[in-house]
Amino acid sequence: MTLQSSGAISLANVQTEFGGSNPISLSEYYGVATLPSSGTISMNQFYGTSNAIYIVATGGTITTVGDYKVHRFTGTGTFNVTTLGNAAGSNTVEYLIIAGGGGAGQAGGGGGGGRRTAAGLAISAGGHTASIGGGGSGAGNADSTRGGNGGNSSFNGITSTGGGGGGAGNSGGIAGGSGGGGGFPNGGGSTKPGGSGTSGQGNAGGRGQRLAGGGGGGAGQTGEHANSDATNYGGDAGNGAASSITGSSITLAGGGGGTGWSQYGTGGSGGGGRGGRISQNAVGGTGNTGGGGGAAWAAQSYGGGSGIIYVKYKFQ
Repeated sequence: MTLQSSGAISLANVQTEFGGSNPISLSEYYGVATLPSSGTISMNQFYGTSNAIYIVATGGTITTVGDYKVHRFTGTGTFNVTTLGNAAGSNTVEYLIIAGGGGAGQAGGGGGGGRRTAAGLAISAGGHTASIGGGGSGAGNADSTRGGNGGNSSFNGITSTGGGGGGAGNSGGIAGGSGGGGGFPNGGGSTKPGGSGTSGQGNAGGRGQRLAGGGGGGAGQTGEHANSDATNYGGDAGNGAASSITGSSITLAGGGGGTGWSQYGTGGSGGGGRGGRISQNAVGGTGNTGGGGGAAWAAQSYGGGSGIIYVKYKFQ
């Protein structure tokens, strides 16, 4: 408990809060809480101080980055807080929640999985489920088939939305964390729209046109529209977004590239798969990145990559 903010504080009060030997020497408490690391310590400097207690937790794959622990979940598991810290040590966590990427349609690339991240999330003692969304299904080589949406990922009541599936013949992309790219306008109209992204989680997919599909949206960028001139290029996917939660920069939740008669769309950085040209297979989203799948026409359109969750906190 925190020491009182006024009145008399005894050495016994200090020892109860911070520990110490018998007999007590004030020099034992150099550097404790807000106290100086050398020189004279007075009793009133202990007003409002408390012993730092840090979070202790299990679950996932754990790495150490300086004074922080990072738990990585590539499949559904439990973040179990066995010791709940205090404000003087740590009692909040930082999180990065990536949903599964959308699968590609026969024309439009899949959207990247939704991305949510923040620091300062209050956590309680006990188990907290980290649920990982799977990648959405791809259309395979079936004409006029849209891709499936990726699965949601969630942690401690916070949910990231799965990426939207890519569009196909005469259909637009599907809304999701990031939206899927639009498909071919087989009959009537000149374009098919990309799916919308979820605010704060991702971006929209690009629109498709005749003979070319739109790129899937990514967490950091909107998917490119299919080329509107005679080249019939598929739209490049939107890139994912970077985070330093692991101690180094990682980019996740890129979109999948659209297909094109002349040229496929590139996959977005962060696990997005490239598209394919006519009768050329595309590439799927990379697992545990939330990347969208790449689209192909008269060939294989692939599914999105599964999601991932990181949880970080100070442990010393």
